[in-house]
Amino acid sequence: MRKKLPRIDKTAISVARLRDDGDEKEYWLSRTAAERLNAIEQQRRMIYGEDRTASRLQRLLEVAELPRR
Repeated sequence: MRKKLPRIDKTAISVARLRDDGDEKEYWLSRTAAERLNAIEQQRRMIYGEDRTASRLQRLLEVAELPRR
């Protein structure tokens, strides 16, 4: 079973410019790719909920018949 995720306080808002330098960029660049992906996945679950993690896009495959050149 997965660990319980923290709840998001949607009343707290922080606004910043994308160009603002901060410690966050250095922190995330110091993390491995796996750690960054895990953090994104945790944030996604916190925002959209656990039950939505199972709903995914279906993979569709269609073969296109192209004329020979």
